[in-house]
Amino acid sequence: MGYQVAVSPSARRDLRDIVRYISLDSPERAVTFGQFLLSSTKRLADFPELGRVVPEFGDPSIREIVVRSYRVIYRVDHADCRVDVARFWHGARGTPEIEEA
Repeated sequence: MGYQVAVSPSARRDLRDIVRYISLDSPERAVTFGQFLLSSTKRLADFPELGRVVPEFGDPSIREIVVRSYRVIYRVDHADCRVDVARFWHGARGTPEIEEA
């Protein structure tokens, strides 16, 4: 049985901002890339520990996968079989802030 994958409000804002930024050069590419980022989270339903532990946080429940230049930061809740995507964060932007669980 797969885990439920949910996207937090802050991750939705990140995604919106990413798509807006890319759309300045190419609106079609922006939408495609936004969908690509979202689809990359779907495999977390079957493989919630696919990513590495985020070194800045040192918490084994906070993990990340890297999709091109972006870090998809998420929390794994094994008790509830849930993955919560916390942020879509460009790797050049430093350490993201994430909300407490």
